[in-house]
Amino acid sequence: MVREQLKGKNIVITGASGGIGAEIARLCAASGSNLVLLARSIDKLVQLQNQLQQKHQVKVDVYQLDVSDTNQVKEVFTDIFIKMGHVDILVNNAGFGIFREAHQASFDEIKGMFDVNVVGLMACTSMVLPKMRERRFGHIINIASQAGKIATPKSSVYSATKHAVLGYTNALRMEVSDFNVLVTSVNPGPIATNFFNIADEKGTYVKNVQRFMLQPEYVAGKVVDSMLKKTREINLPRWMNMGSIVYVLFPRLFERLGKKAFNQK
Repeated sequence: MVREQLKGKNIVITGASGGIGAEIARLCAASGSNLVLLARSIDKLVQLQNQLQQKHQVKVDVYQLDVSDTNQVKEVFTDIFIKMGHVDILVNNAGFGIFREAHQASFDEIKGMFDVNVVGLMACTSMVLPKMRERRFGHIINIASQAGKIATPKSSVYSATKHAVLGYTNALRMEVSDFNVLVTSVNPGPIATNFFNIADEKGTYVKNVQRFMLQPEYVAGKVVDSMLKKTREINLPRWMNMGSIVYVLFPRLFERLGKKAFNQK
């Protein structure tokens, strides 16, 4: 499916070496977008770059980047602007989680999740914002999580990072609304990707929720469909988002009734 509004647009995707990041890249390439793919795994990026350029004859640049390294973020985005001139769409997809109870999470794990999921996302965003505001055009898409709306046991730190992402995203949306810059948060439930190789070491959570897992191609399609459109949030699946609404209205009841289910991680 070709999305005409994306033809010739410059799109940067973090965490693009696999999962929904790679799927978003495939869909954008099929629509004729110019891509910059960022991730820590340069080998996987180069492989994806070759596939996309051969299949769609589009320009694809790749950079090895750990978004938690803010100095490296500055260097990479400076080079991107030299080569591309501007960025039309930024997809902040890089992130990871580790499921542990709060007292079990090490300081390194806590800092690592915040550095990647929050600070890294903010750093990448801050690099593209000035030019987007100046051009009065652009779209920032932040991949958050339903965990940013419904906190659950054993994901205290991960949920905290995604709550932070949503707070940042909602404030940013208001800040740039007068500059014609769009800001969208994407809040998916569990997705069948390598995310759980790190997050769920024992495999318990995956086993319990496998039948509810979203496919990365489906999530990527929803994200790409929203590009350059005034979409505030994408919540997937819809029934899970209803849970977050009930949570806001009846938090005590929700936590009491959902405790057993939440503890299946």
